[in-house]
Amino acid sequence: MYDLYCGTGSIGIFVSKLAKKIIGVEMIEAAIEDAKENATLNNLSSAAFFAGDVIDICNDEFFAEHGKPDVIITDPPRAGMHEKLVKKILDMAAPTVVYVSCNPATQARDLLLLDEKYIVAKVQPVDMFPHTHHIENVVQLKLR
Repeated sequence: MYDLYCGTGSIGIFVSKLAKKIIGVEMIEAAIEDAKENATLNNLSSAAFFAGDVIDICNDEFFAEHGKPDVIITDPPRAGMHEKLVKKILDMAAPTVVYVSCNPATQARDLLLLDEKYIVAKVQPVDMFPHTHHIENVVQLKLR
């Protein structure tokens, strides 16, 4: 499983019991150090975390080295995913993609691009910030 824009690894670590291996990628080095520590604290030896821009790290060589995923989880910043990453996800054709977003507008844009190979299977908005207009939106995509 790939956890892209993984932050401190919380989502990947949470679902780790369902995965053989977790590969996390995040731009912020301090977050990656925290993700490694969180994996250690959770006795998770099947996780590896990499610091750097998802666009720079997630290339053909990286995926060849770490394997084709069954699941991709992506939790990008408000700007959404870079178009190159969307194309790479389409190329990888993982059976399941879970897209967590704090910006439904950019998520909708990216979902339109992913529609080439994926269908929306489930949608779950989450009101993490009551009494504001901000929501998190979780979408499960399945390969057509």
